[in-house]
Amino acid sequence: MQTIRYELLDAAGGKVALITFDEPGSSVNTMCRQWQTDLGEVTTCVLADRAQLKGVVLASAKGSFFAGADLKATMRLTPADAPAVFAEIEHMKKHFRALETLGIPVVSCLNGTALGGGWEVALVGHYRIAVDSPKIQFGLPEVTLGLMPGATGVTKMTRLLGLMGAQPYILEGKLFNPREAAELQLVHELVATPEQLLPAALKHIEAHPVSVQPWDDKNYKIPGGTPANPKIAAALSVAPAMLKKTTRGLYPAPEAALAAMVEGALVDYDTALRIESRYLARLMTGPVARNMINTFFFDMNSIKGGQSRPGKSPRYKPAKVGILGAGMMGAGIAWAQASRGITTMLRDVSIEKAQTGKAYSQKLTQARVDKGRMDAAAQQALLERITPTAYASDLAGCELIIEAVFESRELKAQVTREAEPQLAAGGFFASNTSTLPITGLAQASAHPEKFVGIHFFSPVDKMKLVEIIRGKATDDETVARAFDYVQALGKVPIVVNDSRGFYTSRTFGTFVMEGAALLGEGVPAPVIENAAMQAGMPVGPLAVLDETALTLSVHVLDQTRADFAAEGKTFAATPGELLVERMVKELKRPGRVGGGGFYDYPAGGKKQLWPELRKLFEKPDAPWNIQEIKDRLLYRQAVETARCLAEGVLTSVHDANIGSIFGIGFPAWTGGAMQFIYGTGIETFLRRADELAQRHGPGFALDAAARAAISRFQPRY
Repeated sequence: MQTIRYELLDAAGGKVALITFDEPGSSVNTMCRQWQTDLGEVTTCVLADRAQLKGVVLASAKGSFFAGADLKATMRLTPADAPAVFAEIEHMKKHFRALETLGIPVVSCLNGTALGGGWEVALVGHYRIAVDSPKIQFGLPEVTLGLMPGATGVTKMTRLLGLMGAQPYILEGKLFNPREAAELQLVHELVATPEQLLPAALKHIEAHPVSVQPWDDKNYKIPGGTPANPKIAAALSVAPAMLKKTTRGLYPAPEAALAAMVEGALVDYDTALRIESRYLARLMTGPVARNMINTFFFDMNSIKGGQSRPGKSPRYKPAKVGILGAGMMGAGIAWAQASRGITTMLRDVSIEKAQTGKAYSQKLTQARVDKGRMDAAAQQALLERITPTAYASDLAGCELIIEAVFESRELKAQVTREAEPQLAAGGFFASNTSTLPITGLAQASAHPEKFVGIHFFSPVDKMKLVEIIRGKATDDETVARAFDYVQALGKVPIVVNDSRGFYTSRTFGTFVMEGAALLGEGVPAPVIENAAMQAGMPVGPLAVLDETALTLSVHVLDQTRADFAAEGKTFAATPGELLVERMVKELKRPGRVGGGGFYDYPAGGKKQLWPELRKLFEKPDAPWNIQEIKDRLLYRQAVETARCLAEGVLTSVHDANIGSIFGIGFPAWTGGAMQFIYGTGIETFLRRADELAQRHGPGFALDAAARAAISRFQPRY
């Protein structure tokens, strides 16, 4: 055996089989093909030694207990593989079943994290002992990767917690630490150190010579009852509808998991396992799981591992950071920094405005204190890290200064020149701009090589993504330090090269302007908004334009025109941009903050589409097709992403996919804008994009460079 060690330990009156998982060349244990083979072999060993065994111990030689399935192998599956996958799952479960029906105690020693298949391995044990550490996590997060627990996880968790109690852990992938597991009675004993696990296991085995799983007791009943119970039946009758409201029918995993839970609860244990296997095999070989695994596991790990971080400079975390502008963005950045232990100088034009910015952190922390998630001492310590000021001189000694003022090139240049001299030796300067090219803004800097874009998203306390923009002069060390700073805030950094709108704002703009263009073509506004939601976008493009302010879009448009004119170039606004401009300048509809835009916002009431849109734009004879609209909204963003790769604005697919999902809300079921192309199939995508370009204009056209980039960056597994 290569991934499992088997040894017999002396015990009173017999032996104890110690099974230690230890995958060579890996920092974690996984359900790789070799492990599955070894599992069969070690089970054979246990059965051969059964007569002398008093118990079995499952342990790990790694820092964690078990990491779960081999996801690279899953990426290579197709629907044709479903029967073989079903057979493999059933074969593995046969070995699990053999171990847990020996009649003697099987004890799982959980020295570290056990997630997904790892938690299912832990559940083989009749008795589970864990190290009491809040850093250890247990649970079944498969649904977040487009999968469901299928190696007994659905069946066992349902039988242990009940149909209602198990739902958060199966349908939502909710995780829990050892202490929480003990409260749920999923872990039976806690110890202080890993060294105490084996002695505790041997003690339990000695005291409990006979052990069976709860569901193998003929008198065992599922907590709360089966679907035949009227109360459970009533709750389950609305569950599919509630789930559909969340998934919009785009995510098959939660629906499959719920079906497996309910169907499995109506039959015996072994039949329930087969039901679970069938659902999992279908998900594993489907496109949504492949898309989500690619992005939420492989792409996210690429970013966390620093693949986008240039150079080899030491990891960095600034101790003191200055922020220019205490508005919504500046206040949010101050909160993010202070909550991670960074001393923050928050500067605005007056002390009153700066104090208002700090008050935002007071509001956020107070909400946590009121809910018992933070104590008063921690709140006070956090707030003391933020110093409001109206003076540039108070920024002296800051290792990083971030300007977060209004999107005006002149204003940004002014505050840069005022504040930059206050930087500590070796410090760097950043702009939080969302659209203005960094290379141009760096002209106001005395050290453009130490000038970088750090684009936060609003609201900062909720949005995980941060876009780092390298200007033409920005050096590797500055980009690396910005990357480290973002990770120190607990956020997800992507690195892009300078361009108008960078990646996220540029691509996001194509989504909202395509929506505006559809309105200009006469498509009813409700159809546009609902089509976007049906495609998986979080909100419709018209609603987003209202929230971000139509006036901001017009300001960017005016700035772009001026920039092009200064460079002697011709700029042609898109139909969507012209419609938004008309909304602001002619119809006086600036957006939500200004009282209304595409929507009205009645006091105390629910927002509703502005009735005048029908008279102004809707054309009763305008032809439209819901699938065509959904394609236009998604393909337009994917096409722009491919262009960004071809132009070098993006340099990796993982930055593209993570940036599109976390930055602009591209549907998670697709795996992101580039994975949407690869999941659709390159040839199929290009053919459809050509059709859309012929009918709806050059926004969907892909030149030779973009087509080449799509093929060149295609991931291989």
